[in-house]
Amino acid sequence: MTVSNDDDLAGLKQIGRIVADTLEVMGRALEPGMTTRELDRIGRTFLETAGARPAPELVYAFPGATCISVNEEIAHGIPGERAIRPGDLVNIDVSAEKDGYFSDTGASFAMPPVTRAVERLCRDGRRAMWTGLREVGAGKPLAGIGRAVGAFARKNGYTLVRNLASHGVGWSLHEEPTEIATWPDASERRIMAEGLVFTVEPFLSLGATLAEDGGDPWTLYSQPRALTVQYEHTVVATRNGPLVLTMPGQ
Repeated sequence: MTVSNDDDLAGLKQIGRIVADTLEVMGRALEPGMTTRELDRIGRTFLETAGARPAPELVYAFPGATCISVNEEIAHGIPGERAIRPGDLVNIDVSAEKDGYFSDTGASFAMPPVTRAVERLCRDGRRAMWTGLREVGAGKPLAGIGRAVGAFARKNGYTLVRNLASHGVGWSLHEEPTEIATWPDASERRIMAEGLVFTVEPFLSLGATLAEDGGDPWTLYSQPRALTVQYEHTVVATRNGPLVLTMPGQ
């Protein structure tokens, strides 16, 4: 999607705020002993109260309103009876639709007690995302995002999962431009048009370089097994740089 008028921008800002607020509410609700299904129910209720429809369910018939991945699971985890325990690393990915507009956001949360390594991983996961976001702007190369995130990861001793990419969003949950690398990709030649809407979502890891299928049709696991975080915003490329749509309460 390329934003071309104020109505489109207003619609994107509205759904962006809704998914960001949903993520914030779910993050605050996290506590040991609750199941991922219970956490998902909190997200569903917030989305539906705001008049939004969960996008994974709407677009792909995913068995949940949100994706919740724990520890070795790094993406597309199905909400279920898994109980969240002290020390778990929980990723929550929230995407939704309202009035024909889609937005997508996510974050990882460490349940206390937290080791210094995990605390640092979470902090640097956010830093990696913002490192990529700072490369967003009309007329700039998409490859700049992956180059910047890759340099950050190398400098700080991390790996990047290289088969889970950022993507266009707006009219649908996943659309052109597809497969936007958040790692260095010498083959990437595309340029960001003014108004282009897409996600920036690096997967920063303590050793994983790939995501692999598990025992169900959805959940992806780190390969090799290593703790991995994902932080994600939906953004518009403007002449003044990135316009982040998925900030809570904006």
